Amino acid sequence: MEEKKNIMLAHGGGGRLMGDLIHRTIVPKFGDGRSVQLTDSAMVDVPAGKLCFTTDSFVVKPLFFNGGDIGKLAVCGTVNDLAVAGAKPLALSLSLILEEGLEIEVLEKILQSIGDTAKNANVQIVTGDTKVVEKGSADGIFINTAGVGILMDKASPSFTQIQPGDAILINGTIGDHGMTIMSQREGLKFQTLLKSDCACLHELTEILYENFGDKVKFMRDPTRGGVAATLNEIAQSANVNVELKEADLPIDRTVQTAADMLGFDLLNIANEGKVLAVVDGSVAQQAIELWQKHPLGQKTAIIGMVSEAKDEALVELVTKIGGRRIVQTPYGRELPRIC
Repeated sequence: MEEKKNIMLAHGGGGRLMGDLIHRTIVPKFGDGRSVQLTDSAMVDVPAGKLCFTTDSFVVKPLFFNGGDIGKLAVCGTVNDLAVAGAKPLALSLSLILEEGLEIEVLEKILQSIGDTAKNANVQIVTGDTKVVEKGSADGIFINTAGVGILMDKASPSFTQIQPGDAILINGTIGDHGMTIMSQREGLKFQTLLKSDCACLHELTEILYENFGDKVKFMRDPTRGGVAATLNEIAQSANVNVELKEADLPIDRTVQTAADMLGFDLLNIANEGKVLAVVDGSVAQQAIELWQKHPLGQKTAIIGMVSEAKDEALVELVTKIGGRRIVQTPYGRELPRIC
């Protein structure tokens, strides 16, 4: 049979072409392929405990960016949604929506990235689905995932646990992913190349829960809407004030330059390798020291504190010159297709 170099509608028709695509191109990229069960659903051995479940979709543009691609992003995004909920990720599903005309070589690169990222995170791809749509109906490839994990014994994150005196930690610089995507779209070049922070964060979350248990109050990965959206959700849901200090925000200079050129506030920009953790103030310094020993936490910092809400729950930024401004949830229109 002649080797096909591009996706055709027939690849989604359930016949021999679809079978070849699944068996020869997709499944072999996930280790030895034995973990992928080619039935309508997969059986997963789950230890006793509470099961965490999440789902996500990925439509990032461009498909490949410095620091990652849509495949790596799909695995990391799903793993991180489980991790910040206090779960140890176990298994993922993978559904592909392919556009007619997509080069098989491009698909293979994305699948290899998915397989490598899942292996490094010690999670299995156990089931999936493939659909093909007409040319012009998608943008090369869209990905949908679902993930399951087991809640760790000491994890019980909740808005209701957040109290005045708690500290807010982040494991590194903000806005790296969003500004990398936007600079590539706009064709901006800098002396220092922007790079997405796309990474799986489960080891960082496990460090905190295993060492501090219920003193870890809440976690969230600040993706779309960035730090501003996440902190506003915390303030409103827990009915507290959050005070940020601009001088303490870890920011890469090149990322800040890109944001200034494009007119963006980095607090509103998406991250794909960052955790915002709310911890009891008494363990904040210890938490920083532990995270800083991990490759993904070397630039960990306390960026703010939780205080009692007065008239209404607010997020306030104390500027470098001592002024104050309210940080609002971004409208969101400016950064589509960021993940």
